[in-house]
Amino acid sequence: MEECVSYAIDHNLQVKNTSYAEDSGKETYRQSIRNLLPNVTGFSDYRYSEGLIEDPQTGVLVNNEFYSTSYSLRANIDVFQGFQKLNTIKASKFIYRATQEDVTQQKFLLAFRVMSAYYDIKFNEGLVANSLEQLELSQSNYNLVQKQVELGLMAKADLYEAESNLLGDKLLVTQNKNLLALSKLTLLQEMNLTEENNIELETSLDPISTELTEKASLDSIYRVAREFVPLVKAQDLRTKAAKKQMQATRGSLYPSLTVIASLNSGFSETNRDDNDMVIPFRQQLGDNFSRFVGAELNVPLSMGWANRSRVKQQKIAYLQAKNNLEIQEQELFQLLQQLVQTNEALKDEYQQSIKRMEAQELAFSIAQKQYEKGLINALDLFQAKNLYGVAQNENLQVGLRLKVNKSTIDFYSGLPIFNIN
Repeated sequence: MEECVSYAIDHNLQVKNTSYAEDSGKETYRQSIRNLLPNVTGFSDYRYSEGLIEDPQTGVLVNNEFYSTSYSLRANIDVFQGFQKLNTIKASKFIYRATQEDVTQQKFLLAFRVMSAYYDIKFNEGLVANSLEQLELSQSNYNLVQKQVELGLMAKADLYEAESNLLGDKLLVTQNKNLLALSKLTLLQEMNLTEENNIELETSLDPISTELTEKASLDSIYRVAREFVPLVKAQDLRTKAAKKQMQATRGSLYPSLTVIASLNSGFSETNRDDNDMVIPFRQQLGDNFSRFVGAELNVPLSMGWANRSRVKQQKIAYLQAKNNLEIQEQELFQLLQQLVQTNEALKDEYQQSIKRMEAQELAFSIAQKQYEKGLINALDLFQAKNLYGVAQNENLQVGLRLKVNKSTIDFYSGLPIFNIN
């Protein structure tokens, strides 16, 4: 099963799709850090002018034909914005970590589906084995009745009843084989093993413990599961992110301070020397060079209450995230409650099913001997055989349900059930 789970995780498209969301969250987090860097922009233009137009060097209107260019380099850096960027970095980091938990959650869900499909195959293999055993018994009884009819010790009607039971068991074998093939297909699909149409599982399976172990402590399981179940951890991280986003939005209510710096220069054909010659391009760039450094203080006095409204909306989102976390914790606790209760019930059922199967096996053995001696009819024998087969199937089903339920409890108890990194 571990090999099936490992292969499924490596090839499942849904897990792969969730990993893309993780990559996106990672890039968003990195960009939130880069937003602390200064914003630098460059500008350049080329203008051809003719007619009455303002001289870019003197500001005087001239009727001329000329071209001019200008260049500028501008940078600004936010000194204070109410800690908006810092809180946004923390929020994006929490969201990124939540997407990592989402990937793990998808892997866990896939592992549980693989485990379910795996044990479905084991159950159907058991059904096939039981039905083949029943078919073998029916064939032996049919052969016995056929000899008895030939010797005149039984009526031909007994042979028809034996044949009917034999055909019914053959049909049951076919139906169980079809169920087995369908369960194998389900596992192949969960593993995304598209190049195969059949799969053979190891015949060995850990024995199902028939000992009544100490009842698992619900509180201890919950304390462990609460700390590592990805679905709860992801929601916890999103709650923390919502709190930081609320704080970042609240920063828009405070004044902001930005430092600005700029470098400028330009060239124009109207810029001439005393000999009415156009001053060279390189010289004009040096002569027209200018710089400035300044600061902008932005005080939000009134924006139609928009900023305060956004703060209120973000606070609601934070409270909703906290409530969703409580829902996830509640659902986890209720799930563990059901698992623990079901585990105790299945242990009792499994013990009883073993005793019932043993009793039905003994009853069928006695019925078969009585039938051979002519003490009971074929209908009584077939009924005893069918009851024995039903008891076998019930024992198999309860045993595998107990094993799956126990494995699930072990998982939530922190044991390494699945091979998941």
